[in-house]
Parts: sequence; structure tokens; C-alpha cells
Amino acid sequence: MTTDHAADQLTLNERIDAALPSMSPAEQKMASFFRSQKQAVLLNSAAEISAKAGTSDATVVRTARSLGFEGLADLREAILADLTAASPEGRLSRTLEDLGANSEGALGLVLRAHHESLEVMSSATFSEAFARTVKTLFSARRRFVFGIGPSGNVAEYAALQFNRLGLSTAALSDSGIGLADRLIAVEKGDAILMIAHAPVYREVSVVLDYAEAHEVPVLLVGDSLHPYVARQVAEVLPISRGRADHLAMHGATIVLIEAMIVALAAEDRDSALSSLAKFGALRGAIDKHWLKRGVKK
Repeated sequence: MTTDHAADQLTLNERIDAALPSMSPAEQKMASFFRSQKQAVLLNSAAEISAKAGTSDATVVRTARSLGFEGLADLREAILADLTAASPEGRLSRTLEDLGANSEGALGLVLRAHHESLEVMSSATFSEAFARTVKTLFSARRRFVFGIGPSGNVAEYAALQFNRLGLSTAALSDSGIGLADRLIAVEKGDAILMIAHAPVYREVSVVLDYAEAHEVPVLLVGDSLHPYVARQVAEVLPISRGRADHLAMHGATIVLIEAMIVALAAEDRDSALSSLAKFGALRGAIDKHWLKRGVKK
């Protein structure tokens, strides 16, 4: 990172505001992209960023340096610092500012945010990482899906659906001491699907350290955590949660989980169908029991 201490105290947006008047038109365009598309800067290479912004690789790097960074890596560090410092109310406030005074535009705003997030999943690199992740999950003795906060609900959903396919899966969605009760079941031969985002919460660190000690692969789904934990994860699926420093949106993560459900079922179609048939029979038996007692569904 730059050695200018005063500059180091500024947020990325403040740096851009200060530098914009002295920049060339091409750099101004790129700096505006850095401001409005922080997620794209985190998740893409210089070549991919330049293609999205309609400029050159050299302009990407030159603009980063004009903002006081040594290069793209330092710029990403600043973006991550801004993101982890953003408060929930600040994120919602910025989202509402984008919406304007009329709530009728909310649907369009959210759809646009999800469209940008889903674009990431269409790349060949992402597809290859997805295929490797599915193979690891399918071949594991047992699967564990980690997530806390809203991601904990997604983890519970994934575990429920994987189990219905006949794939033994448990959610690691407790925080604090409760996590220890679930984590002790994880052993070599298992796999952990981790849905997590920066900052590195204590639960994330504990799960990663435990998995590393027990030779359990961790498959990371997240938009900003990878730079902090790269050494401890076997695979990364970089899923965006909408615009950076705005309200976090989990739609793209749900889409990814549902793609995993289909892919895991396809790995052994007969077993998946047999398991779902068993589940359907059990559900039918429960429904019959309630109907006999005169209780409507």
C-alpha cells in the first residue's frame, strides 16, 4: 500500500473525489467504474475489468496508481477495508439513495443487482470451479455446510436439500459455543461447504483451523473473504451479494446452491430419485395420519 499516511486514512470514494479533477478522461472513466463496481474489481482480473469498463488493462493499473495505490492488489485491499467497515444501516441507506423517493423502483433495482451477480457464474473459470466443488461434495463421506447470520439460513436450506438426495449433510449454522457441538463431528473424509464473507469472524477462523488440522477440504462460497483465507481453502466460488457497500443480497447464492442440488443429483440419478421417493412416502404417511385425525393440511 502507498506510504502516504494521509492518503491511507481516506476511503476509496474519498480518494477518487480528491484525484478526479487531475485525471485524464480515460482515468476518470475508470475511477468511476472503481467507485460503482467495487464487486467487479474484487472478483475479476485486470483484463476482465478493462473489458467490462470499456478501456485497456494499462488504464486499469494506471488509474489505481493515480489514486495512490501501487497496483490492483492494493486497490482491492482498500475496497475490502471499506466493505468490512460498512455498517448495516450504511449499506441500506446507500441502497435507498439509489432507489430514490419511489418504492416502485425497488423490484427493478434488485433485479439489476442480481443480474450483475449472476453474470459472474457464466464464466468458464467459474464453471470449472463449480464442477470440482460438486465432485468433492459428492465423493465426501459426509458434507457440512457452514454459514452464520443470513448465510446460516442458506446453509440450513442446502443441508436439507442435500439430505433429501440421500447425501448425509449437516448445517454448521450455530455461532459461539453451539458451533463446537456440531463441529466435533467433522472428520477426515468429510467436506465443508463454507458460505462466508469478510470480515473473518471468529467462527470462520475456528472452522478453517479445525478443517486444516483434520485434513478436511473447505469449499468457499463468498465475495470478499478469499484474500484473507486463500491458504486454507481448496476451492473458491466467488459469488457477489449485489453492489459492494450496499444491502447484501443472497439471491445469487441461492441460485448456486440450487445448481449444486441438480448437479449432485445428476452424479447418481438412481440414488437421488430413490431417496426422494422414500421422502415422498414418509411425507404421505404423515399427511394420512393427520387426515385420520381430522386435521386439514
